[in-house]
Amino acid sequence: MLSRHVDAFSTYKRMPSRDHSTVVDDVEENSGLLQNSMDVETTNPSWLLSFPHVVVATIISLLFGYHLGVVNEPLEVISRDLGSSGDTLAEGLVVSTCLGGAFIGSLFSGWVADGVGRRRAFQLCALPMIIGAATSATTETLAGMLIGRFLVGTGMGLGPPVASLYVAEVSPAFLRGTYGSFIQIATCLGLMGALFIGIPVKEIAGWWRVCFWVSTIPAGLLVFAMIFCAESPHWLYKKGRSAEAEAEFERLLGGSHVKYAMLELSKLDRGDEADTVSLTELLYGRHFKVVYIGSTLFALQQLSGINAVFYFSSSVFKSAGVPSDVANALIGVANLSGSIIAMLLMDKLGRKLLLLWSFFGMAMSMVLQVAAANTLVSSSGSLYLSVGGMLMFVLTFALGAGPVPGLLLPEIFPNQIRAKAMAFCMSVHWVINFFVGLLFLRLLEQLGPQILYSIFASVCMMAVVFVKKNVMETKGKSLQEIEIALLPQE
Repeated sequence: MLSRHVDAFSTYKRMPSRDHSTVVDDVEENSGLLQNSMDVETTNPSWLLSFPHVVVATIISLLFGYHLGVVNEPLEVISRDLGSSGDTLAEGLVVSTCLGGAFIGSLFSGWVADGVGRRRAFQLCALPMIIGAATSATTETLAGMLIGRFLVGTGMGLGPPVASLYVAEVSPAFLRGTYGSFIQIATCLGLMGALFIGIPVKEIAGWWRVCFWVSTIPAGLLVFAMIFCAESPHWLYKKGRSAEAEAEFERLLGGSHVKYAMLELSKLDRGDEADTVSLTELLYGRHFKVVYIGSTLFALQQLSGINAVFYFSSSVFKSAGVPSDVANALIGVANLSGSIIAMLLMDKLGRKLLLLWSFFGMAMSMVLQVAAANTLVSSSGSLYLSVGGMLMFVLTFALGAGPVPGLLLPEIFPNQIRAKAMAFCMSVHWVINFFVGLLFLRLLEQLGPQILYSIFASVCMMAVVFVKKNVMETKGKSLQEIEIALLPQE
């Protein structure tokens, strides 16, 4: 197995001489035109042109966050109303069925995005979310709830990869990091919105049904608004529809930037290679290295302990005498604050630096959790360390480890494989997410908090080393410049 991966790395580095010469010839032929276009590129495109398209795209992230949190508060009431009160297995299924649907959706997201385009893919994401939410809101049985949650999950799995693809492909290079951060901010707002809307659930009978109905409003808005949004010029060019790609670039960047954008796009992208990539080629072909980097980043993100912190936060705050609604608000504020700071710094400090300091800060936060679990620490000191460490962990996660992988991966994947590679990496994300949620409480019982949090801290430090060695900086570079840099010559 190891030898096959070694071969894959060497194959990745050795481009066929014919292909290499073709790329060089194309670049040389276009060099004069590119030089003539440099005066245009000294000024950046107006952010107002691409901004509305990005905002509409992030509605799917808002829905993603909302559906992640929508059952947190009402879960006990839902179980009671559906006749499964006290059945922990049933409650677990309401959560895990959604994760299962997300895994299925993520598997097919790349093929959907490449097959029907990014705009229609967004609309297809929203439809199962509308149908699933309506099913959950009207059901009188546990089976109906599970069907609804599964349908919503498929939309949740389809949505994030498509959003990452679209935002990366329609954003100007100088704003791609900032716009990419909108995805994380929208997810945080969705989570906080779900918690806020769920507050009256224990006072008002049947309020949990309203919680599900509310989600159909932004989903319907997404379906409608996408009609007026630009299609990805990268997808259109890959499909051989160059004239339409030019028209969309004009909508997104302005007429004076179209020629340069098209010349940049023509450096490496080839329409005749559009749909030739198989899963085997992703795992063992010359693209293995970037797929390996992407899937490992998502794996380290999930193994860092972020979901464990979210799952365990309520009990930690409860032991400190903090009510659950206040605890959720504190976690939400820390998450949102970190995401906003990341948005402001993403195109200034770069992706790599934010990732490095984010994982390092998460490791230090876990060290605080380990110290809190030490019997030598006083009870009051332990509570301060636990709460402080937890909030610090969420804040530092939102600074880099949360938003950067979803932004970085569409940047480092060549246009030929971008959608399918994102689908594979998101599938890795959902598989590990599922197992962390499944095993966390059992591991906590078996190993104790000190050992378990020490493992999480070690994973975060491993992530620092991995990012340092393998992740390139993409700040301010066009997608084509990044692709050339990651396809080394002989």
